[in-house]
Amino acid sequence: MRAAVPADVEPIVELRAVVMRPDLERLGRFDEHRVRQRFRDAFVPEHMSIVLADGAFAGCVALRPAEDCRWLEHFFLSPGLQGRGLGSAVLRTVLNRADADGVDVRLNVLQGSAARRLYERHGFTVETADPVDVFMVRRPGAESGASGRMSG
Repeated sequence: MRAAVPADVEPIVELRAVVMRPDLERLGRFDEHRVRQRFRDAFVPEHMSIVLADGAFAGCVALRPAEDCRWLEHFFLSPGLQGRGLGSAVLRTVLNRADADGVDVRLNVLQGSAARRLYERHGFTVETADPVDVFMVRRPGAESGASGRMSG
């Protein structure tokens, strides 16, 4: 992983549109322009890391500081790299940082998203949910159910 820079915004915007499209379409909320613009409007490179695979852009993840926690946001991996353990490896790295600081990590995932299983394997539990979003939390040092096997 490497630190994000402002020039990373467009590759991330395109990856976000590809990765989120199936879930957003299923929920009746996909908008070709909005899915891209929403990220452009919220992009803060200081909190984001770029995931590299064989030296090339493979995805991104942000860990945004908040008053009493960190928010895991914008965790996207190229579809061709999903299911090979890269997501679990990235998530472990990010969670180790939060554990070192002794803070909770929160996130929201779309209802029905396969990503929820990844988060649950890494110690996240549901706090609240609505028809679109599931809000999850992981306490510092929460045990992972991944049992040493890499998936994600």
